[in-house]
Amino acid sequence: MTAQTRPRASGIGSWPGTDVREALVTVRDLLLDGDGLGLPYLPETPARGPGADIIGRGAGLLVDLPVDLQPAGWRFVDRPGRDAARTAALHRADLDELAEAYDGYTGPLKVQAAGPWTLAASVELTRGERSVVDPGATRDLIASLAEGVSRYAATVARLVPGADVIVQLDEPALPAVLQGLLPTASGYGAIRAVDPQVVAQGLRTVVAAHAGPVVIHCCHPAAPIPLLRGSGASALALDVTEASAARWESLAATVESGVTLYAGCLPTDGSASVEAGRRLILDAAERVGLAAEALAGFVLTPACGLAGATVAGARHTHRCALDLARDLAEASGA
Repeated sequence: MTAQTRPRASGIGSWPGTDVREALVTVRDLLLDGDGLGLPYLPETPARGPGADIIGRGAGLLVDLPVDLQPAGWRFVDRPGRDAARTAALHRADLDELAEAYDGYTGPLKVQAAGPWTLAASVELTRGERSVVDPGATRDLIASLAEGVSRYAATVARLVPGADVIVQLDEPALPAVLQGLLPTASGYGAIRAVDPQVVAQGLRTVVAAHAGPVVIHCCHPAAPIPLLRGSGASALALDVTEASAARWESLAATVESGVTLYAGCLPTDGSASVEAGRRLILDAAERVGLAAEALAGFVLTPACGLAGATVAGARHTHRCALDLARDLAEASGA
């Protein structure tokens, strides 16, 4: 993929509704009708139920580690069952629709998957504890996910031969893993925090599994920017709507180190506006001394996923992202 010379607009991943074909076509048409400023992606529709949710989808990518849905959530099992089959069917349907929607397409195309620490924090061992409590089980999960992500990206590249596949790893649970905030199975205690070096190594393992660009997404306000910056990812997708001056300093260091920022600067409740997004980005860049031309490398996105929005609201937010990308292109001279 060539270096980005103009700001772009994209989405985080999730989309309202249950019709994946409609979601794919809507996102495609919005982002590809944007003067080359849109970065399209495979929208996820978790409203379809188990297997379409972030953990079910991510667990479905694991290689040789069968997972099925139990009353308490997703859990490792001896052999895949009905829920695993449903997850696989949903995954195949998404890829079939993707291939049709992007027939003949050339350019960047983003797909998303749960990151290793969010999966380890969520998928249970057979005895009922979260996988993250067992270092050996966690290492197995990380290795399995790395292989699964590699296969997923290769499948997308085969189905859409002109695509430059970007993989996004979603890590909403990462701060809780690092801070020791995950409850135990009994609910009476908390799981011990995982060493940041161990966390970083796990991320690097999965990032390295894909030969193309990898984005790590965490919209938690405590997302550990320096740790993520050192993961080997080519980009970080972060919620910047309430970012403090100190966090913007860290974001500026991230951009200056060559890591792309997917700036989640647009609220997801339908109230997004180009003017507010422009003011947020330009004011922050001025405060931290970020050169105007650095804005050309930004990707403008909603603050997080849009599964809880209305379709009209999701459309509006994406249009705002495109208009904001145009504005910033002018401001940066791109």
